[in-house]
Amino acid sequence: MGMSSPLDRRQFLSSAYGMGTIALATLLREQGLLANPALAGGQQHFDLTPKPAHGFGQAKAMISMFMQGGPSHIDLFEPKPELMKLDGKDFPGEVKYDDAAGASREVMGPQWKFKPRGQSGIEMSDLVPYMGSIADEMTLIRSMHTGVNNHGQSIYALLNGQVVGGRPTLGSWLTYGLGSENQDLPAYVALTDPRGLPVLGVDNFSNGWLPSMFQGTVIRAKEPRILNLDPPMSLKGEAQSRYLSFVNRLNREHADARPGESDLEARIQSFELAARMQTAAKEALDISQESEATKKLYGIDKPATEEFGKRCLIARRLVERGVRFVSLFTGNQTWDHHSNIMTSLPTACMQVDQPAAALVMDLKQRGLLDSTIVHWGGEMGRLPVIQNRAGAKGRTGVGRDHNTYGFSMWVAGGGFKAGYAHGATDEFGHHAVKDVVNHFDYHATLLHLFGLDSKKLSYKRNGTEQVLVENPQARVVKELLA
Repeated sequence: MGMSSPLDRRQFLSSAYGMGTIALATLLREQGLLANPALAGGQQHFDLTPKPAHGFGQAKAMISMFMQGGPSHIDLFEPKPELMKLDGKDFPGEVKYDDAAGASREVMGPQWKFKPRGQSGIEMSDLVPYMGSIADEMTLIRSMHTGVNNHGQSIYALLNGQVVGGRPTLGSWLTYGLGSENQDLPAYVALTDPRGLPVLGVDNFSNGWLPSMFQGTVIRAKEPRILNLDPPMSLKGEAQSRYLSFVNRLNREHADARPGESDLEARIQSFELAARMQTAAKEALDISQESEATKKLYGIDKPATEEFGKRCLIARRLVERGVRFVSLFTGNQTWDHHSNIMTSLPTACMQVDQPAAALVMDLKQRGLLDSTIVHWGGEMGRLPVIQNRAGAKGRTGVGRDHNTYGFSMWVAGGGFKAGYAHGATDEFGHHAVKDVVNHFDYHATLLHLFGLDSKKLSYKRNGTEQVLVENPQARVVKELLA
């Protein structure tokens, strides 16, 4: 069916046909999946339209800066005077090593000075001065615990609630439970590092067994950040409407013969979203629209912070436009400092310190911090003793082993208490001992801030109700709440 008169590109994008349906038709034809997205037979329907929460939730979006590898909480966020006294001496207790081959019992105290920050007086290291400048906006959790002392298992614990893979990540649960405020952009976005994916790769933003529309959409670290956004020349003009009319007829016939195909519904919605992104994503990812002052705030004017600064700024632009969940990842093992911690840790901090703090400040000045949770942290901390002493000259080449029994991370906004340090590890920084926050407590607290009950947010799979928070002892950590 043709149009009475040709349409220019802008008119066509806003026409009843819609660019989403055009791309959908093309992709379904290529993959043999032409069908009507309507489901029959009482099958459950899934989409990304906004859903009501179980109750009031101050948080509407979340940005997680995931520092894969394990930032040293002893050197960054939790001063330990006792360790300074024991520096160079034998550790007076048991140590849970991950790598026994490179282990030692020689204590290494914090290698950088700490000082109080802001009016709250939270002590932080000189390695993170910009984060120190937002101390009055954050909740610094010094008592995190997963207790599974390797990268993969601890990443799984913090991202999907269990120590095994194949499960939906937090971003998938939130988009499943709440949908998205913007149907022209992905509800869940993963902003990856140009150095590569972190440990576990795409499992870091997997939808697990939730429908595929709830998986994280990757936005590349380099231009073009999303491939194939522009339609081919062959699909421009009046040919689009004629082709669409034909494909829609085939699609209906295909659906009539195959009712209740939920996987097909998810594929259809993904194709439609991909097409709508041809205009919406280009605008959202175009940081040239930002002022020079904003770019400078994020450190985009400096080589060390340019890359991560751009991603932090893009994250703000995405949540500003209704995206529900954004993950920013550092590269594989960026923070895994088994050796050379004296040089590697300052380098890693320099890359993210200013942009991370800028993100919080920028959200606040735009009135978005109250409704946006910002997270910074990794899957573990480090041990208070030296690793890889053999062959090292002095302490030049030494590092610290894994520690998932007590470590630090921070959150800000979205209903978290501002200017607050919570919990503590023991006097050596090894085990969380005061006001411990397990990964399942953290998840229950996040869901609560989004207005979701961790017991009610469920998905029926093989006749069983699946949830993010399975541990019956999980609690909402009310001490963390404003």
